[in-house]
Amino acid sequence: MATSCNEKSVVADRNGEEFKVHVFASASESFLIIALRSTREVVGKAKALPAMYSSVYGGIILDPAMMVIPIDDHMVHRGHGVFDTTIVLDGYLYELDVHLDRFLTSASKARIVSPFPKSTLRSILVQLTAASNCRKGTLRYWLSAGPGDFLLSPAGCPSSAFYAVVIDEDFLQCKEGVKVITSKIPMKSPLFATMKNVNYLPNVLAKMEAEDNGAFASIWVDEEGYIAEGPNVNVAFITREKELVLPVFDKILSGCTALRLLQLAPKLVEQGRLKSVRTGNLTVEEAKESAEMMYVGSTLPLLPIIMWDEKPIGDGKVGELTMALSDLLWEDMVTGPETQRFPVPYL
Repeated sequence: MATSCNEKSVVADRNGEEFKVHVFASASESFLIIALRSTREVVGKAKALPAMYSSVYGGIILDPAMMVIPIDDHMVHRGHGVFDTTIVLDGYLYELDVHLDRFLTSASKARIVSPFPKSTLRSILVQLTAASNCRKGTLRYWLSAGPGDFLLSPAGCPSSAFYAVVIDEDFLQCKEGVKVITSKIPMKSPLFATMKNVNYLPNVLAKMEAEDNGAFASIWVDEEGYIAEGPNVNVAFITREKELVLPVFDKILSGCTALRLLQLAPKLVEQGRLKSVRTGNLTVEEAKESAEMMYVGSTLPLLPIIMWDEKPIGDGKVGELTMALSDLLWEDMVTGPETQRFPVPYL
């Protein structure tokens, strides 16, 4: 029989001392809510998470203490879920539809059927952002096989689940260069690398590996010796012949920001500052001989790389063309066409 929140279950810890564990019989008990809120306050996320949507709840949640997902959700215990991220900048959602399309493509590859059509998902995300009153941050969203049981197959899940959260965070155009290393962590196979799924353990380990070595992040190299990507970003190079080259997307995630960069960069070709813009295979040796190098990703949107495996890229300084490309992306995010930026109808 379950005890109330005032009663405690007593167990012995490794030192033989008694450790008393609370047993909560109901979610309505005030002590449980206080504990959830205290956890948010300790990690400093109470104000940074202004709103969440959960199809399990069937609505938008404004209390950070209630921004949780069920433990029996297959995304939690089996990693059966996909996600994506859209930038909120100056009250606009940047490239929402492009990210939503990739999101649903990832879901299809993961064999997850959305509980809503794309138009409804879009409407939920817009309403969520409006309810959050966040003008600058990220909108992150997930599709999972849903809650149901703890088996491997999702057959026991009554319905898939859709979650989304707005994160109030600041980000600025990156102007300082960073150091990177070549990762020793095996990269994902093409099937999983091209699907934005929640199985990010290789990515996490690659990031930690870089931090252990005093670097910002790492670079993955595929089994053929060609440059692949960073742990959660694409990578781009400017050759000594002034060509902008991004690795082909057949074995890596086709980054929305990277694709947008390929659309905007020809402006520098027209100005005579770049010779060409293309995707292609680059060996490690060719890549390290580049004049400039950068990470490309949604929240950056472009981050200069000045050193790789303790060797400088080019002259070891942030390159002029790197910043010119960064300016193009940042301008697109701030004042780009309405096809790229959707105004949030705040309440």
